[in-house]
Amino acid sequence: MADRHGDPGAGTGRVVRDEDWYGRELGPRDVYEGYTFYDLDWTEVVGEGAVFDGCVFSGVAFNASRHTGSAFVNCVFRGCSFFDARFEGCKAVGASFERTTFGLLAVDGGDWSFSGLPGADLRRASFDGVRLREADLTGARLEGTVMTRCDLSGAALGGVRLAGADLRGSDLSSLDPRTAEASGTRIDLDQAALLATALGYRVG
Repeated sequence: MADRHGDPGAGTGRVVRDEDWYGRELGPRDVYEGYTFYDLDWTEVVGEGAVFDGCVFSGVAFNASRHTGSAFVNCVFRGCSFFDARFEGCKAVGASFERTTFGLLAVDGGDWSFSGLPGADLRRASFDGVRLREADLTGARLEGTVMTRCDLSGAALGGVRLAGADLRGSDLSSLDPRTAEASGTRIDLDQAALLATALGYRVG
């Protein structure tokens, strides 16, 4: 492993606390395994190809940061802020989010399968073309959220609130329309047929 805090191969499991990473640029040589980051300022960080595996982020501000082709695999985010953060083609497989805010978060492509977002407030977030297979979105607030062309197959969607969300082009095979609050939700014709069938209607 190589990183900017030590020699290659050194320092797995390190704790990084109270550091200012404002505007830092992270690239493919930045690989962190099993790190714990406490109370860091990641505002306007630009990451391209960086790798975080099994890391814990606690109280980290990702505000206005930009990430392209980076990986946050099996990471835990506690009390973090993602205001106006952007993720493009990133991997967050198995990541879990606790007491985290997502105002104006934008995710374009990438794989967030098996991620844990139960009860997350994503009302001002957008996801386009994201793989969210078997993600836990139980009770999540998606009112007004844009979640288009996403793969939500196998996702836990019980009690999700979807009023005014835009779900066009997404896989809704795991959605039980009887348990979701969905007034004004935008869907396409294929999705409408799928949900009508789930409610017991015969289409056509």
